[in-house]
Amino acid sequence: MKFTFFLIYYLLGYAGGHLNFAEGMVEQNTWCIARYTSNDAELNDNILYACNALKDCMIIEEGGSCFNPNNLIGHASVVMNQYYAKSGRNPWNCYFSGTGLIVITDPSKPFYIIIIELFVGK
Repeated sequence: MKFTFFLIYYLLGYAGGHLNFAEGMVEQNTWCIARYTSNDAELNDNILYACNALKDCMIIEEGGSCFNPNNLIGHASVVMNQYYAKSGRNPWNCYFSGTGLIVITDPSKPFYIIIIELFVGK
């Protein structure tokens, strides 16, 4: 049996060195982002779903205000969060087949995350 343990260490002075997750707790200052474990197909599906619902995804297109960083997880997180906010910030609006994550730390602020995976067993 394979167990995966993710240790996330958040290094940012103003946040007190902690990454805050809001599983089940939704407030005005919450954001929906893509889980880093999501694969490319899942991220593409999330982008297509959210963009279809929003009817406009120019924000992540070249020249858009959220084009950079130009990567799939960044673009997916932007449109997932827009969909989440437009839909009322309900936990189910950030589900995205298990690939969404609600956070209470503004993802647009710079931070550093070190991820350590430990595998135990087969």
